[in-house]
Amino acid sequence: MSKTKLWTKDFFIIIIINFLVFLNHLMILATFPFFISYLGYSDTVSGICVAVFSLIAVVFRPIVGWMLDSGKRKIILLIGLCGMGMMPLGYLLVYTLISSIVLAIICRLAHGIALAFSNTSTSTIASDIIPKERFSEGMGMFGMATALATSCAPAIGEMLMNIGFNYLFIVSTITMIISLVLFAFLKTPKLKLEKKKFSIKGLVEKNSLPASATALIFLLTYGTLENYTLKFASTQESITLSGGLFFAIMAIMLLVTRITIGKVADKKGEAIFVYSCNILMLIAFLLLAFIPNNITFILSAILSGYAFGGIEPSLQAMAVNIASPERRGAANSTFLCAYDIGIGVGGGIAGVLIDIVGYNHMFMLISIANIVSILIYYIFGRNHPSSMTYILKHNM
Repeated sequence: MSKTKLWTKDFFIIIIINFLVFLNHLMILATFPFFISYLGYSDTVSGICVAVFSLIAVVFRPIVGWMLDSGKRKIILLIGLCGMGMMPLGYLLVYTLISSIVLAIICRLAHGIALAFSNTSTSTIASDIIPKERFSEGMGMFGMATALATSCAPAIGEMLMNIGFNYLFIVSTITMIISLVLFAFLKTPKLKLEKKKFSIKGLVEKNSLPASATALIFLLTYGTLENYTLKFASTQESITLSGGLFFAIMAIMLLVTRITIGKVADKKGEAIFVYSCNILMLIAFLLLAFIPNNITFILSAILSGYAFGGIEPSLQAMAVNIASPERRGAANSTFLCAYDIGIGVGGGIAGVLIDIVGYNHMFMLISIANIVSILIYYIFGRNHPSSMTYILKHNM
């Protein structure tokens, strides 16, 4: 029996658009603490900016999910892409004409809203396109866009920042112009979705909560890496390697993991990744905390690359696994809210801890999140109906 076709023109286009969205997002995310320093403010302020960015995305994602479930998939994506293209121009204004932290934060808020529109839309459209019987595999392939962006975005962002922040912001806008060109060729599946009455209760998909809660706590660690690895590397005398190299190595592991992750998750479920990925991320953080040097820096990149590469797509597949087509927007927005909260709160806490106890103790304290993530999954997730591991075990 032949497999249902996974790689179609539209699946390929939505993957490329998602890559460009994350390229735009992560180039600025990784370098924003430097931009805040350029404006004359501390890591605490940059941490607050990270938290504000994620908080506004969290507030808007459920609303975006409701809009998507009412059948407006492509329109919402278009709004998001346009917003993500415009916001770097706002940062450029702050850099060249108006040196204002208030305006920078306002632009960060708007950028968070645009990310909520674009990323929730790409995930939901991908969920519509991927065949059900190859869902975990398809989500793993879709997640490669994040892996590729993670590999090159911080390094590109660092390179452009060193030339001038104006180049960074202009290139970020160009990524969205390219995505809009691709958008013109995208065709989404025709689904019979009725316009839903707005309700607060309907904004959250309860079956997505176990996966989302597990991911949220895990992402406290990943949010720390995304926001502060570049600055950490630049402050450690024992590390002579570029922070951009960390992300490049991490992304190679992300790619290797995600090429194989889907097939394993479809056959075994998500449990193996929840346990192994949290343990390896814990080890990566303890290496950075206690023995930071060039060797452990590279080893931490390898471990964290596998950790994020394995856990994120498997938990997202779990979050959307039993959602009906008319609830996929809510399911994706519920999971991505957790994604934003984890990265935002992780970056915010890390920024404050750096100013209080320094980078090394910060890594040690944040690593506790990996233990908590395992406990949440063990108590609430492993026997939940949305768990692919649970489903596979009871269908044997």
